[in-house]
Amino acid sequence: MSTTGAEVHAAATDHLPFFLPGPDGSDGLMTFTIWFMVLAVFGVGILYLKLHALPEHMASSTKKLQMDIVAVLALLALFTHQNIFWVAALILAMIDFPDFGTPLKSMAGSLEKLAGRLPEPAPPALPDPQPAPQPQQAEG
Repeated sequence: MSTTGAEVHAAATDHLPFFLPGPDGSDGLMTFTIWFMVLAVFGVGILYLKLHALPEHMASSTKKLQMDIVAVLALLALFTHQNIFWVAALILAMIDFPDFGTPLKSMAGSLEKLAGRLPEPAPPALPDPQPAPQPQQAEG
């Protein structure tokens, strides 16, 4: 009449339900429930954060110009729980804006050549505050 290796009380039935703790005090159902809940909370949290980062991943993988706006909208959606920010970030990440700057610069340069004017010089670049370290050559 011993089912778990320990003697069962004489008043007990032959079949005990699985959810009752054993004679040694171990509660398998409670242990399973604790582990299940911990893993479920972490799993849902990771899924939630991955879903919120989806617009940023979409925009950064294609090197879009509006990446900063998408990132700010995704963060706003995360902290304010306003889903419209996340939807706007997702739509903005999917849109491919045309490059108007390059043709306009080309047209401006061509018009300056036709007019006989020299293009304005670019402003001088600021020097680096710390020069890059020079690689050391092996002596030999």
